[in-house]
Amino acid sequence: MKRFISLNGVKKEYDLQIKKVKYINLRVKADGSINVSANKHTPVKMVDDFVASRAEFILKALEKYKNTPSKIQYFTENDLKKLIHLLCQKAYPYYAHKGIGYPQVKFRKMVSQWGNCRAKQGVLTFNTNLMYAPYECVEYVVWHEFTHFLQQNHSAKFYDELEKVFPDWRACRKKLKEINIR
Repeated sequence: MKRFISLNGVKKEYDLQIKKVKYINLRVKADGSINVSANKHTPVKMVDDFVASRAEFILKALEKYKNTPSKIQYFTENDLKKLIHLLCQKAYPYYAHKGIGYPQVKFRKMVSQWGNCRAKQGVLTFNTNLMYAPYECVEYVVWHEFTHFLQQNHSAKFYDELEKVFPDWRACRKKLKEINIR
């Protein structure tokens, strides 16, 4: 449900979603959207008051994202899935030569990870919130997760291996840390 609130004299729209949550949750995304979730028993006035009380936080976040380069491409979820499958096909030959079988690729919304590798099961899972990340960061996550088939931790050996196939991993990791995925 679309709602409007005045933040320091500036009228802003936010999207209120009714969910099974214990607390009111507020997220400002890189695309400038403001999303709030609350449970069905929370009065809308209380939600509006909560959003208004977080005006300083919201305006700071919007200012931060305003400086995000306009070249960033946001994907739909279907585009993201197609892209990741293509990137997996691109990455796979390197790992095939090391005896790794082609993994099963899954997608789900994750709160604290961009991707996950279950090496023993041969499964790579990618966060659907990657659709808000720049292309090069999506590519980095694919290479990162594939590298876990060779090293199941984040040791120096892991990063040495990742460096061979994706030398710009540090810059992409830094960009991803700046995106709020919750």
